[in-house]
Amino acid sequence: MIREDLRNVAIIAHVDHGKTTLVDGMLRQGGAYHENQAVVERAMDSGAIEKERGITILAKNTAVQYNGVKINIVDTPGHADFGGEVERILKMVNGVILLVDAAEGPMPQTRFVLQRAMELNHRIIVVVNKIDRPDARIPEVIDETLELLLDLNATDEQLDSPMLFCCGRTGTASLSPEEEGVDLTPLFNTILEYIPAPEGDPDGDLQVLVSSIDYNDYVGRIGIGRIERGTLRQNQEVVICNYHDPDAKRRAKIVSVYQFSGLDRASVESAKMGDIVCFSGAADISIGDTVTAPTNPEPLEFVKVSEPTMEMTFSVNDSPFAGKEGKYVTSRQIRDRLYKETLKDVSLRVTDGDTTDSFKVAGRGEMHLSILIETMRRENFELCCSMPHVLYKEIDGVLSEPMERVSIDVPDDAVGSVMQKLGARKGELLEMSKVGSRTRIEYSIPSRCLFGYRSEFMTDTKGEGVINTLFDGYQPYKGDVTTRYTGSLIASEDGEATSYGLYNSQDRGALFIGVQTPVYEGMIVGECPKQEDIALNVCKKKHLTSIRSKGADEALILTPPKVLSLEQAIEYIADDELIEVTPKSIRLRKKILNTELRLKAEARAKKGN
Repeated sequence: MIREDLRNVAIIAHVDHGKTTLVDGMLRQGGAYHENQAVVERAMDSGAIEKERGITILAKNTAVQYNGVKINIVDTPGHADFGGEVERILKMVNGVILLVDAAEGPMPQTRFVLQRAMELNHRIIVVVNKIDRPDARIPEVIDETLELLLDLNATDEQLDSPMLFCCGRTGTASLSPEEEGVDLTPLFNTILEYIPAPEGDPDGDLQVLVSSIDYNDYVGRIGIGRIERGTLRQNQEVVICNYHDPDAKRRAKIVSVYQFSGLDRASVESAKMGDIVCFSGAADISIGDTVTAPTNPEPLEFVKVSEPTMEMTFSVNDSPFAGKEGKYVTSRQIRDRLYKETLKDVSLRVTDGDTTDSFKVAGRGEMHLSILIETMRRENFELCCSMPHVLYKEIDGVLSEPMERVSIDVPDDAVGSVMQKLGARKGELLEMSKVGSRTRIEYSIPSRCLFGYRSEFMTDTKGEGVINTLFDGYQPYKGDVTTRYTGSLIASEDGEATSYGLYNSQDRGALFIGVQTPVYEGMIVGECPKQEDIALNVCKKKHLTSIRSKGADEALILTPPKVLSLEQAIEYIADDELIEVTPKSIRLRKKILNTELRLKAEARAKKGN
């Protein structure tokens, strides 16, 4: 049977190409809002971090009605670090809308998500978005998109994919770049004509592949997936099984069933083949499980999500300020929270560390792990994080390391300094082309060699450069490379930073703290331009005599401190340093806080080498 009253489609694109804004337009035209209801910008970015950063982190489902047909839409993340979300969501849909920016053209993540969609033989609708940009170059972008399809060995049908031209911000679409769109009717019509309707047996034994997990404090775990076969009903007895573990079968009872309607979930008695549903009742449901009928427990194959490439060690905060700002500080609380995250995030891997109070957390990239840390600190957790390390593999007896494909857009006058820095970091130039008034360079570079480069890159390009990275497989180890050419300024005493102490310290390098900041011995208070660590007393006070007056301190002019964000802190720290993360503060520190013990350990390490 074919469900002509239903279409399931995902929107995929590179980061910042306008997926969520286009979904806003589809929701408005699809009647998701009442006449008197306020229209929210980027309605699908519901998380606080998503709203602040303007990026999508978790894939979200919504649905609109058009000409009597229900269209289930899945908004996916565009950042490469959250590619695991996109890979599994594609199993829920029958086709994809590929968004390409009218100025930037296809970017690294565009290639990645398109390749995954083509492996599943999904039909593709190409949408050139942001055609109202003053620097739009529509003819070139059309050619680049067709070249990308050819590169990925597209079939004749995929090469003939319909192409539309949209402005997501105004909610308009047209079939030709010369036409001015009125609304999104051309896009809706193309979805109905070109995206295949779900096909299957509505009377067969139940099969639902779980592609996503949500959590609610009242009902517990909520599974989200598409019904491949049969009908799912409230209070139905089911068997949960897994393709990769055929012996692990367990019984459960579905308590409630929901379908998506606009921005809400509507409770229903039952849902049939082709519907994307949420259901509760199965307490231990996981991504990749199949919910089946007890009479025929037949699991569905689940897409193998790419392995993590980077690892950090999370540990209990053992600094002198531990427990002052956070609520959850013990190893048990941190462990439970990390393992809970793996239930929702399939591309995250957590293992117990070398000590009882440390845990190894592996993910797709720096942003993937930094979002997890930021989420935990907002939930009142306190912890310490180590420098990230890449995960090596032995392939055919050869030590191999993860590589990144780096795409860089820079002003012409910054090309020389960027190429010089990437060359020194073992980068290999792949391609160089002119894009409007800027230059686009593509490099293949080891993942570890990019640590700490982004802040340098922004300085070299005066803030005008755009850098995007994408995991590009494993290659033989490229050899040792120095990625940090600076040292740290370290507090030698506990106390509160004074203007006198900071004034005498600022000549040694850029400071990270201001006046009256509490510090402890071993805390990093600044960056030394030389490749060495220097211990400083930033708490030093000016002794009063009969000649000097206390008011003389007011004349000291301090350079404003360089306050590091969480991502900048992760990029900055060296192997013997940690980030202390609390709900209110981000501090950098040495692993060994005592100055004397640290110097002895460094001397032993040098002697060992």
